[in-house]
Parts: sequence; structure tokens; C-alpha cells
Amino acid sequence: MELNDITLQNKKISKAEKKLRQKQMKARYTLLKHEGIECVSYPTKSLVIANGGLGNGVGRCQLHSVVEECGQVESLLMPPNKPYSFVQYGRTTDSKQAYDSLNGKELILDNSSQKVVLYFNYVEKVPWEEMSPSVLPPGLRVIEELVSPEEEKMLLENINWTEDEVIPHAQKCLKHRRVKHFGYEFRYDNNNVDRDRPLPGGLPDSCTTILAKCLKMGYINQKPDQLTVNQYEPGQGIPPHIDTHSAFEDEIISLSLGAEIVMDFKHPDGRTVAVLLPQRSLLVMSGESRYLWTHGITPRKFDVVQASEGENVGSITADIRKLTLNKRGKRISFTFRKIKRTPCCCSFPSVCDSQHKERAPSFHNSNKDASVLEQKYVHEVYEDIARHFSNTRHSPWPQVVEFLKGLPRGAVVADVGCGNGKYLGLRKDLYMFPWTCIQYSSHLCQREISSGAGISFVFLSHLK
Repeated sequence: MELNDITLQNKKISKAEKKLRQKQMKARYTLLKHEGIECVSYPTKSLVIANGGLGNGVGRCQLHSVVEECGQVESLLMPPNKPYSFVQYGRTTDSKQAYDSLNGKELILDNSSQKVVLYFNYVEKVPWEEMSPSVLPPGLRVIEELVSPEEEKMLLENINWTEDEVIPHAQKCLKHRRVKHFGYEFRYDNNNVDRDRPLPGGLPDSCTTILAKCLKMGYINQKPDQLTVNQYEPGQGIPPHIDTHSAFEDEIISLSLGAEIVMDFKHPDGRTVAVLLPQRSLLVMSGESRYLWTHGITPRKFDVVQASEGENVGSITADIRKLTLNKRGKRISFTFRKIKRTPCCCSFPSVCDSQHKERAPSFHNSNKDASVLEQKYVHEVYEDIARHFSNTRHSPWPQVVEFLKGLPRGAVVADVGCGNGKYLGLRKDLYMFPWTCIQYSSHLCQREISSGAGISFVFLSHLK
């Protein structure tokens, strides 16, 4: 009886190990295909941890406490927004112990009931370049501890969210946040203010001391006459935008109360800078950062922030040795602006509503002109993004798979707009017609061919 029990136990262990190996191999394949990370089969000092990244909601402290159980950790590298991380041990024996004992480990995320399963694989080197912190946009400053905790409490207590609005039709709650206006109401329907209809009462008296300090310290040159108070619950945000040039003067300041937040800035050329705004800090936007860069807050419940003390202000560095997750709290921002009475004549006419009047859209009358536009803005775009498009369309939809599996042998299937052909290899006994003519992308066609090895294709080069 005891021998039978041992035999059954060994079978169960063997089955579990087999499943674990399959999961490991799948993780290795995914890392290589989508991230270019090549794993090796022999022990090294470095391991890649699939499902153990900031993108999965795993924090640095939690992951570090897991991997340090197996030995001295030289570094824990966590790329921003990625579903994996790297751990480097001082000795190969320690990394081997982690590989043997931590593979398949379930981890319940801090501050969450969700769990992830960690899969470890050896890597010869960490394929991640260290980068220096991004430079803040010109004209952008972050001043820490502008107000004391007592002043913060006073400012928050003086905002009455339940009182009746002075303007009956004023917007009290937007889709992404709660708002309240003083001095002038900012209209979200036209992104402007009505200069001839000031709100009774002006700015709250509780803001007088704060604004006097900002004037004295040179953060602003004019006293603001408009205030927008935004309340963000965890998970809420605001879309990227530029404050209307013709509505407000150059300097815009925003006070962050209640909790810290990461604000994203983006230049028209594609450069992005993530800036941490600590609790009780003041954000100052002027010049290029105010007029040219968009700013916004991504709706999420965690932010990627610096893990090292003394590096809490400014742009979030790309140094993956110093990043972790920070759970968001309820944040209230006080954004002060000065109403502009004359047209804007800034140095950025391409994004200035005073200098760049939008023309009514024109419609082409000939098929030739329409074809040129389609070639430029549709066909060429798909050619340029073919690789990224294909890499992000690798998982077949379950309902489509179920449909294909239910077809009889020899059935004819036309996959219209088939992308990278991810369904073409599911049934080799079907006649699949990938209609690539609709996409006009030779790069995607090549990926269709590579994904459907062993299948008879009929390519339709043109339809009329």
C-alpha cells in the first residue's frame, strides 16, 4: 500500500514538473519573439523572471524579498511597463537555487487579491541599455513642499464639493474626474472661458497666502484670476492636452495635494517625459512646456516611480535598477491661471489657436487624388508598422478558433483582412483564402506566408 502511494505521488510530481517545463518553454518563446530576449539552457548568474515585472503589478520590494531568499542579489532590474524583470546573483549556485526552487511560484500582489505565477530562465546577459534621466521640457519646474501639511489640510477643507454651484449648468463632474471652478468657469465644450462672465466671489481667500508666496519667489509674474480644482480618484486621469493659448497667459501653476502623481509630457516630435509631482509640490509651466508640449495623466491605479530616496522629483529615469510601483491615492490639484485679454502671439504658431486658424476640410473630386491619399495614409502606414502590428496580433480569438474547428474537412474559408495570418495554421485540412489584396501590405503578406507553412493558399492579387 505504501509502495502504491509512493508511485502515485511520483506520477503527480512528474506531471507537475512536465507542466512547469511547458510553461517555462512558452515563456522563453514569448520573450524571444516579442522582446528579443534569448534564454540559455545552462546556469548563469542572471535570470529573467517572466510575469515578474512592473507591467504585471509586481513591486520592487515584493519581488526582491522573493529572490533574495536564494542568495545575495547583486541587482534587480525592472524595465518600465514590461511583464518581466532580471535578477543578477553574485554566484551561479545562488541563481541555480532560484531556478530550481522559485520556478512556478505563485505570488499574490501587494494591495491586491490578484496573483501571478513566476517563471525563471537563465540569460547570458541582460539585453537592456542603461539610460540617463530625460531632460525636463524647457520652462518646466517642480518645487517641492511649497505648502506645509497644515496649509494643505486648510486648503482641502475649504473646498466644499456639496454646495450648490453658482452657475446652474456648470459641469461638476467629468468622465475622468471631479471639477470645481473659481474666478471664471472653464468650458470643456470649447476649451475656453467666457471673459465677460466672471464667477461671483473670485478666488478663495485661503489661496491668497499661497499666491503671494509664488509671486515673491518668482514662480509667476502675474496674480492668477482663475482656479480649477480637480479631484482624481485612483485610476482616474486626464487626456493629453495643451491649455488653450488664447484663453490664458503664459505661466500656469498647479499645486498637487493629497497624493503624488506621475504626469506625462509629450513633444510633437514624439519625445515623452514622465514627471513625478510629489504631494504638496508646485508644477510651473511656462514657455515651451506650456505652449508646445501636451501634458496629461494616464488613468491607472499604480505609477512607475523612483525607488531610491532623494530622487523623487523630476523626470522618471529609465535606470531599471531604481524603479518600482507606487499605488495612487486621491489627489486634488489646484491649477491657477491668468485670463488672457489679447490674442496670443507666442513662438509656436503651429499649435496656437490665435495664429493657426483651422481651415474647413476639402474633399477631392477625382479618384486619382483619393488613391494618392489612400496610398500615403493607409497602405504606407501598414507597411511601416507591419512588424509591430504582427507582433501584437499573435493570439487567436477563441470564438474564431471555435468556428474554424467546427468546419468540415475541405471547407473553403476566405479570411478577409487577415492581417498577419494568425488563423491560417489552425486547420491544415481547410482551403484558406487570405485576402491580402484588401490590405496592400507586402510585409504582412510575408508574415502570412511564414505563419501558414504546409497550407495551400490561393492569393488574390486584385479584385474588380
